[in-house]
Amino acid sequence: MTRQVRAPSGSPLAALATLRECSSARISSWDRTGGNADAIKIEPGATAALAEIQGAGCIRHIWFTINCPDPNYLRKLVLRMFWDGEQNPSVETPVGDFFGVGHALTNHFVSLPLSMIKGPGWGRAAGMNCYFPMPFASKALITVENQSQQPVNSFYYYIDHERYDAFDEDQGRFHACYNQETPCRAVEFAGQPEINLTGEENYVILDAQGRGHYVGCVLSVDNFNAFHQNHTWFGEGDDMIFVDGEKWPPSLHGTGTEDYFCEAWGFPSGEYSGPYTGVSLGRDTVNWSGKWSLYRFHIEDPVHFRRSIRATIEHGHANDQGNDYSSVAYWYQEEPHRPFRPVPAASERVPRR
Repeated sequence: MTRQVRAPSGSPLAALATLRECSSARISSWDRTGGNADAIKIEPGATAALAEIQGAGCIRHIWFTINCPDPNYLRKLVLRMFWDGEQNPSVETPVGDFFGVGHALTNHFVSLPLSMIKGPGWGRAAGMNCYFPMPFASKALITVENQSQQPVNSFYYYIDHERYDAFDEDQGRFHACYNQETPCRAVEFAGQPEINLTGEENYVILDAQGRGHYVGCVLSVDNFNAFHQNHTWFGEGDDMIFVDGEKWPPSLHGTGTEDYFCEAWGFPSGEYSGPYTGVSLGRDTVNWSGKWSLYRFHIEDPVHFRRSIRATIEHGHANDQGNDYSSVAYWYQEEPHRPFRPVPAASERVPRR
């Protein structure tokens, strides 16, 4: 290993020609016998350690593809990542949601940090990719727990990373956590004006303490309550991001769900992939019913916090709708982080059918 020299900031292509002092490595599920059985099996209730890397480095790319007979395996497999010997994971989320599509489903989409590559007839199988950089000073541990009653017959993976002799101490650690509210509690106004001037009933995407910056989320909504008396869709909910313990108003207040996800006047495009924003799942563009997954990555516009952050969004205007919401938030921060709330039991994470 050799000393790390940081690449120039800005466009990834602008930095591509810069020669850096580091070494490249990969941990994968390749068949150690030399055969073609290039996958591991994970029994029900078991946890597989995919990678345990000693020393300083940075994970640059993760690829998974999985075969499991449980139709909800993407919600029942829990991905965890630990940096520098910590006891509490910095990443804890169902596998499918982490890679950009909720509801235990797969779909084809390509963004800058995440993608799913899915062909016709693949069912719930897909190639899943993550390009979020994940630096560590002394150790990285990545595990997957099978909380299904069915075995994972084939779990294929690559974990591509760089190794360094020295580490830049100003590097935040990558974090991702899952949340769900199934269903959200619909606020009743009993004929009174629907007003929200507190944000207290909002759906919470991220609630973290420390110093860092929020870099985005995947939000999944099952709009089973599509024919609500006021609106047939969920997009009237404003995003509200409270920084460093502020109460009201928040530092960042939006104008509607589709606006936060950088669309307008509903989601007229249906599914689409952009580098930083997109609809990775969503087909009914008339009533906006059923299952949707939306992503918004703050790559060019991270939300900085010194002490705390609470990123929230209304479920319907002034939280007047009671649909199923789930999410994964992505951020970087100094360690130690506040331990996450326990991931709900596998049976509670199974999506509504």
